[in-house]
Amino acid sequence: MRSALHSGGLRDPMTRAAITAAAAGAAWSHHNGGLWWRHAHGGFGWVGPIFWPYAYYDLYDYAWWGWGYDPFFWDYGYGDLYAGLFGLYDYGVLSGYSGYLPGYVGSARRAATAGRPETTTGLADMCGSESRDIAGFPVDQFRAAIQPDNEQSAALDDLANASQQAAETIRNSCPKEVALTAPSRLAAMQQRVEAMRNAVNMVKPALDKFYGLLSDEQKARIAALAADQHPAQREDIANGNCNTAQPVATDWPGELIERNVKPTDAQRASLTALQDAAAKAADILKSSCPPEDALTPPARLAAVATRLDAMLHAIGTVRPALDNFYNSLTDEQKAAFDAIGPERNGTASASHREEAARRHYHRHHYGYSINHMIFRMMGL
Repeated sequence: MRSALHSGGLRDPMTRAAITAAAAGAAWSHHNGGLWWRHAHGGFGWVGPIFWPYAYYDLYDYAWWGWGYDPFFWDYGYGDLYAGLFGLYDYGVLSGYSGYLPGYVGSARRAATAGRPETTTGLADMCGSESRDIAGFPVDQFRAAIQPDNEQSAALDDLANASQQAAETIRNSCPKEVALTAPSRLAAMQQRVEAMRNAVNMVKPALDKFYGLLSDEQKARIAALAADQHPAQREDIANGNCNTAQPVATDWPGELIERNVKPTDAQRASLTALQDAAAKAADILKSSCPPEDALTPPARLAAVATRLDAMLHAIGTVRPALDNFYNSLTDEQKAAFDAIGPERNGTASASHREEAARRHYHRHHYGYSINHMIFRMMGL
């Protein structure tokens, strides 16, 4: 049941990973291509139109409990930016998500959550559709552990309120339209990360104040709470796992671009600039993996802020180059560029590309779009 899921199930990072895996894979069940963009620990950066499902949970679980409990925040990196550049889904697959909105129960879901109670969820849930129910700050656990005095209790309440506002900010960053082109996907990605960064700014002053009021003994109790959240089977995270992506899978698809887009000599300079920008983005993200000495919630929240800043820097490095190249293309070339990702995944046939071109043309010239159909079903 959805209510049961919100009341406890989604507080388990592994359950959330299973849900995103099922949702990401469900629309692919009729294809043979491998899901190369699966994260190191089983989650997915993109699920249909949504970048970073359960963003609020991933951010707060790491900040409060550490990477031994929830590795998923640090799985987001260059592979997801690459997937934004070269979209994963063709039109047919993306529209297939309508079958799983606003909720679904399917064989993929059952397989991914073997041994867990059957539940339903949908893409709207991944955005935080009930943010008051999903707020991740463990206020009751902290209160029971530290037995705060009046000043500390007031600061803890302020922190809980800031956490709720942050959850709402992240929820509001969920897309209102389906991103069907590379520029729109990167714009949606940037909007999502910016909202997460703003959420950190909302919480940081309240967290610093609260934590600064604690005695050493109370801080030790909070550290003990975090240690209790680290089952042995989850102590598999190493600094080197950050930005894990299959190198071959994220190689620059130069051959496909040449064959399908057929850039002119005038367009090649901006294409080269885009490839260089993507390489710089990969280097930026490699330099911001989790610090080993982030042992307190304030230190981990600071690490989150650094990582999100790096992601915004990487996206900001690529977006101008992408816009410059994409805007130089004809409508036919744009449709071919947008079909590169699905073709790499083994899902885009010639007929798919023809359909993509037709829809691309109608979207620009007649206002045709599947966006409203999908999002009406999502209830966003």
